[in-house]
This record gives sequence, C-alpha cells and structure tokens, in this order.
Amino acid sequence: MKTRLGCLSHKSDSYSDFSEFLPPAHETTARCLKLSTDEVVRWSESFDHLLAHKYGLAAFRTFLKTEFSDENIEFWMACEEYKKIKSSTKLVSKANKIFKEFIDIQAPREVNIDYRTRERTKQSLEDPSPTSLNEVQAKVYCLMEKDSYPRFLRSKMYQDMVNRAHAQGQRRSV
Repeated sequence: MKTRLGCLSHKSDSYSDFSEFLPPAHETTARCLKLSTDEVVRWSESFDHLLAHKYGLAAFRTFLKTEFSDENIEFWMACEEYKKIKSSTKLVSKANKIFKEFIDIQAPREVNIDYRTRERTKQSLEDPSPTSLNEVQAKVYCLMEKDSYPRFLRSKMYQDMVNRAHAQGQRRSV
C-alpha cells in the first residue's frame, strides 16, 4: 500500500514516461513515431484536431492520467463507441455500463456533472437511443476543452513532443 501511494505522489511529466502510448518501436522506421512537427503543432489548433489524431488522443489520455482525471476522456471515448451501436440490446447494455461506471452518484470513475444533467441522462437512458448520452458527453467535452486541453498544451510532455518532432524534422532535412 505504501508503495502504491508513493507512486501516486510522484507525478511525472517527463516524455519518457509517455513513450508506451506512442507508436510501437517496430513502426519507427516508417513515419509513425516520427510525427511531423506539423501534426504535433496541429493538435494545438483545436481540441478536435487533437482528439481526431490517434497519437494525439493517446498523448492527451496519458496527460490526463498524470492529473488523475482520465475518467473524462475514457467517458468521452465510451460515448463515441456507444453512438456506433446498432443493436438495441447492446445499446441498453452499454448504456447501463456507462451509467454505472461514469455517471451514477459514487460511480467508480464518476465524471463531474451537475445534478440536473445526471437526472436528465438517467431519464433518457430508460429508453436508450444512440443520442441519449449526447448532452452529458458535450458537457464533459467542454470541461476538457476549457480546462484540461490548455494545460496539456502548456505541459512539459506536449512541449517535449513538439521539440522532438521539430528536431527530427531538422535531422531529416540535413
């Protein structure tokens, strides 16, 4: 227990700690780990650009883990998967799972939403549709965009990624 708590108290922001979330080493001979400066910088242009890029999303998830708020992105991703479900049986099952894990009061990974939103979501999930989670997902998205995303862009992790991409770009052009 003491060891676990010790790990939590040492919040790290060094780039090497995030390498496991980047492309596998065997792909580095291609262009994968060698993210272009343009790709990495584009993540700072909009939150949507960041979430739409496979490695941008992975980097942001990793950053949120360092801040102990990864439930937000995990919830957002679960909602994205939920919207794609076609089977009504699977929709009900996934809706219940998402509600119990992220929305319910005292849920293990409870997202920060107001009482009214929680109650409206609970009601809409009584007869779930692919859009039942849209309101609560939008609120969590806004929270991340206005709060976590600017901190991510200022983080040592992101700045290191920009610097490494820039350095790799310069080495390639020499």
